[in-house]
Amino acid sequence: MSLADAVLVVDKPCGLTSFDVVRAIRRATGTRRVGHGGTLDPLASGVLPICLGEATKLAQFLLGADKEYEVTLRLGIETDTDDADGAPTATEDPRAVDEAAVRGALGRFRGAIQQVPPDYSALKREGRPLYAYARAGTPIVIAPRSVVVHALELTRFDGPGALGLRVHCSKGTYIRALARDLGRVLGVGAHVTTLRRTRSGPFALDEARPLTEVISAISEDRVSDLPTVTPANTLRHLPQRTVDAETARDLRIGRRVAWDRVTTVPTDVAEMPVCVLDGAGALVAVAERRPDGLARTIRVFGRGPETIGEKSIEKSVQEATPNG
Repeated sequence: MSLADAVLVVDKPCGLTSFDVVRAIRRATGTRRVGHGGTLDPLASGVLPICLGEATKLAQFLLGADKEYEVTLRLGIETDTDDADGAPTATEDPRAVDEAAVRGALGRFRGAIQQVPPDYSALKREGRPLYAYARAGTPIVIAPRSVVVHALELTRFDGPGALGLRVHCSKGTYIRALARDLGRVLGVGAHVTTLRRTRSGPFALDEARPLTEVISAISEDRVSDLPTVTPANTLRHLPQRTVDAETARDLRIGRRVAWDRVTTVPTDVAEMPVCVLDGAGALVAVAERRPDGLARTIRVFGRGPETIGEKSIEKSVQEATPNG
């Protein structure tokens, strides 16, 4: 498989933005079409899927996938960024907060919840990221957003004031906002001190490689040493259906195709889209059933280059709401 049409699973180091990683891999590979599958804050580390070539078309599906994190919090101090990189804005004595109080408060943040993104976030209003308004001293009031916290577990209580959590959440969940709101429920404030993403969609931390290792392998022409993932395997969490050569060709060139040429399995009529493969196992399209019984292609693969510059990738990232 060509590296130019693959997904690399990078273990992002602290101190770099997600786009720093994209630019580093773009320079190393000489490939312009490079994007990522879900923003991590500079303070955060962990799983960052990097899409190259045709695989950049997968970014929207990775952005929308669930994520898992391990996070440490400090109780008693709020910051303007809701993490340790920010300036303190309020302090309280956390010594009265015990482990039982924390466990009791966590229940309020499981399941479907409403969450206000941090002032320092990359969400845009009128073309400007929210952090630009915050840095200018004019933060924007943002309406709460619906997110889902599938699992929230206390992993460590080092009181007074220090604790660890494990979080499994939907797209759009800000871990910094979760820490801020938990601190407020406890009455003492809180901020994130460390954040590590352990899973992003189908990719787990044990599949990731440090950025320095990835760059070295590319620079030294040792790409075969890297665990690359094909577009079809990247979407292995979706139903996959193999079609005949005629149907594959029709989908790739944009002809109308009846859904029953893609699949006749009733469960595929649900909201979840289907990965359509050709006889060789290559990804043809991601498609869903239209009300009129035709297939609607969400993304088509293998029909030639598609220009996806950094700006359009960044736009998709902002619309999906970065985690962290």
